[in-house]
Amino acid sequence: MGNVPYDGRFTFARIRFKTLGGPQGWFEGHPDVKWDHDFPRAERHLMHIMADVTLLRPYLEGGNIFTLDDPELMKYPVAYLCEPGFWDPSEAEVLGLRNYLAKGGFIIFDDFFGGHWYNFETQMRKVLPQARLVPLDASHPIFDSFFHIEQLDFGADQRGRPQYYGIFEDNDPAKRLVAVVNYNNDIGEYWEWSDTGMMPVEPTNEAYQLGVNYVVYGMTH
Repeated sequence: MGNVPYDGRFTFARIRFKTLGGPQGWFEGHPDVKWDHDFPRAERHLMHIMADVTLLRPYLEGGNIFTLDDPELMKYPVAYLCEPGFWDPSEAEVLGLRNYLAKGGFIIFDDFFGGHWYNFETQMRKVLPQARLVPLDASHPIFDSFFHIEQLDFGADQRGRPQYYGIFEDNDPAKRLVAVVNYNNDIGEYWEWSDTGMMPVEPTNEAYQLGVNYVVYGMTH
């Protein structure tokens, strides 16, 4: 399945990357390349929620897939990268993400736990060597950009307590948030399985609230 042509509608943009160490076994019947976890059901379900509760009229049948050095990515204001514990960007992709963020792009990092933090931080330092990863709490405007989210402790399991970090333009918390980091959490998993009964209703709803807020923030800042 190829990307749909750009037509001005909001379209979910998922980032494809080379997996550190190569495919990690098998996932849902194909080599586990990590970046495609929950695709395309996660983005399809989130976009239907966006259409139902906001005035955004997004592309509803999934989303597009880009590498970070693809010039087409610049047309898409919000990008999503999952499993950054296995993210291994090339020099061109490092430069591509740096340029994307500098030109107003907003990226969501999701679905990584425990020691996977160290690879994520290492790769992000290549992109923005001086960037600070700032812990976020519910007082940040991103958690009030559409839904008013008062607590960020949902989704806790044996893998750790969910934590949220941000990277700010010029390292200034008063300026635009250019990246949000969902650590020890996997909101895409809740989106994917929300129509199956496999996930509890309350955390699924909270995952959707986060997703909607992230998109609205990215579109308005």
